[in-house]
Amino acid sequence: MIARTPPEIVCPHLAATPLIDLEALGPAFDAAPPVTLAQAWRDADEPAFAPAQVRAAWRGDALYVFAELTDADIHTRATADGQRLWELGDTFEIFVRPIDQRAYVEFHVTPSNQRLHLRFPGPEWRTAPARVDVVAEARVAPPAFESWTWAPAGAGRWYVLASIPSTSVQDAPAPLAGVAWTFSFSRYDYTRGAANPVISSSSPHLEPSFHRLQEFGVLRFAPATSPVAQAPSGGRR
Repeated sequence: MIARTPPEIVCPHLAATPLIDLEALGPAFDAAPPVTLAQAWRDADEPAFAPAQVRAAWRGDALYVFAELTDADIHTRATADGQRLWELGDTFEIFVRPIDQRAYVEFHVTPSNQRLHLRFPGPEWRTAPARVDVVAEARVAPPAFESWTWAPAGAGRWYVLASIPSTSVQDAPAPLAGVAWTFSFSRYDYTRGAANPVISSSSPHLEPSFHRLQEFGVLRFAPATSPVAQAPSGGRR
């Protein structure tokens, strides 16, 4: 059954900076509640839909997002950061906005770790004249976030870890503990030979449009006294 209510999650505090190691990341994010993606604008997910699960935690001034995306055909034609990645192949997207702020940001990551960072002043951009290149105006270059990706051979899935500094999201600096942001996780899942990608989102969008801010979930940053269990040290970069 597809959820119709925006998700609300508590984003736990990490006791240590996550290791850049796929085997360590699963245990590191165990205490973070999972968020799943679906197609809420449909009565049921389409047959080619592939599941995805996302967890979020924080440390210092950064939000960490860890995603696992099932995928039968992992690929992208992207060759550099800043391209229109969602038109070029598989793409994972993160939307966040402080709950009392108009501006919101969008971060894209491909399986081969190309990145796109967009910042919108508010929802009014959707009524911009057709002659305006909204993406060009919203693009932040170079992207002000970090990401790492893994696509283990034969696993049928790929993984993303994104580190998003609060300064790339908030208009004014503020500690993260106790703060609330709205959020949405989305993806474009391309299969070579298929006419269109399969899209999905953590938000219960009534239409297949990822920028319907009114349907975003709420993410609350837990106090720093609520650590997430950590994996042993010794990961690889």
